[in-house]
Amino acid sequence: MRSIFLSGFIILFLVSHPLLAQLAADDESKLYAETKQVNQFFRRFNGEENEKGDRYYPKDKLYRNEKLRRKYIGMLFDADNRGISNDLKVQFAKEVLEKPVLLDFHGGNWYSEVHTTFTMNGKNQTVILFMELEKDHLGSKWVISKVHAGMFDPYFQRDTLRVGKFIHPLSHELDFMNLRKAFANDSVSQFTVKRFVPDHLSLFLYEIKKGNLKFKTVEEVKFHFFQVSGWYFELSEFNRPGYNTGWLISNLVKLNNDTEKNLLRKFLYYERK
Repeated sequence: MRSIFLSGFIILFLVSHPLLAQLAADDESKLYAETKQVNQFFRRFNGEENEKGDRYYPKDKLYRNEKLRRKYIGMLFDADNRGISNDLKVQFAKEVLEKPVLLDFHGGNWYSEVHTTFTMNGKNQTVILFMELEKDHLGSKWVISKVHAGMFDPYFQRDTLRVGKFIHPLSHELDFMNLRKAFANDSVSQFTVKRFVPDHLSLFLYEIKKGNLKFKTVEEVKFHFFQVSGWYFELSEFNRPGYNTGWLISNLVKLNNDTEKNLLRKFLYYERK
């Protein structure tokens, strides 16, 4: 009886004490403020849920409401990132709200960058997987579209210091018999076309099939978005105290033309050509 009475007293104290009640309210507000999932980021960006995370549907009055979206978009940036100016945020929000522009989960032009650790020859190696959604029958699935692994880079370095190493333009008259010397060269990559870009994905699959490369763990995940015309933004996860946490926009770039867009895409894919 005494323990029951004591438990009841403790519960009554926790509920009635103003300081503890305020802390409980703060914890609840923090939970609501956090963008806990990537899917939730989509819904908040589009104005498809309320502050408590309850979904809005097309028949609901506040579904994709401009005022709601304006409030959410301001909350979806990493507030600690001083590299994104307020003017740039305002310009981005204005364009997104006025058109309006909505994010489409199955709309393409966004992909994931997954930093992983594999082991090869007993050593840990970082392998970056670029993954995108692909239609599959009536649904979709994540697939690997590109790979970048620093351990593959040395095999493709073009030796620009050596002079006179080339396949003579009249080699066809000799049935290309001088290929023997080319393939005996340790810098065989200098005999490829200048536009050649190493395909790390093929090497990655080859080493996996051979059993040389073994998956260990995922270290980091982030997402790249090109769905908003004229803009690029990066989505990263932040685990920290406070309200500005979860999946947030960690980088924002205004793209003035397709040339800038293509250059940025190459940079993100670690392509240097």
